[in-house]
Amino acid sequence: MYNSHPSVALNALFAIKPYQGVVPETAKFLFVGLDANYGSQIEHQPIFSKICEYHSDGVAFWRQYGVHHPFLLPEYSGDGQFYHRSFARIGFQPAHANLVSFAELLHVPTVGRNKITVADLDEQHLRNLNNAILNGAPSHIFLPKTVALLMKRSNAFPWLKNVPLDNNESLPVLFQCDGKTVYSHLHFSVYGKFQDRKVAQAIAIRNLITI
Repeated sequence: MYNSHPSVALNALFAIKPYQGVVPETAKFLFVGLDANYGSQIEHQPIFSKICEYHSDGVAFWRQYGVHHPFLLPEYSGDGQFYHRSFARIGFQPAHANLVSFAELLHVPTVGRNKITVADLDEQHLRNLNNAILNGAPSHIFLPKTVALLMKRSNAFPWLKNVPLDNNESLPVLFQCDGKTVYSHLHFSVYGKFQDRKVAQAIAIRNLITI
């Protein structure tokens, strides 16, 4: 069960583009998450106009402001910064904006703490995501463990197996076919005892950037 975000404007943006960054089908690097979570009062904060700008055109936003997400702008202080700062340490630059996409399993924005189940997921959204992975341009796809587990339970991704093909210490490989590789990685919000491994994974992902 999840709590849908109360912002009409935010939900309207997701109805048009249920992803962030470039269209998943055209990305080279696709990062899959559970849900896009925002504070309940985000619509009443000064940053909201930038969030709308970002969701309207994530590529243009990145190139104009030099950061991949509005939570990294100096005028924002709140939840989500740690996640996006961790992602930024990979080393993607504005020049890579048209190569990177973020897609969530849940097709709508959320608020608060959520425990998402298969029953919450939209079948057409999952079909679109599966098509982007298998038939689209992405060659590097990244799944945190919780995301991979829910994808398996949904039965919408039959190619996703229980055991990694390559249990590489940095980035275990979950699937590989026709120039595509699906990796298991730590959620960008983890810290403490997982920090060193998260840093190693960021370096491993950085090494995949060839442009």
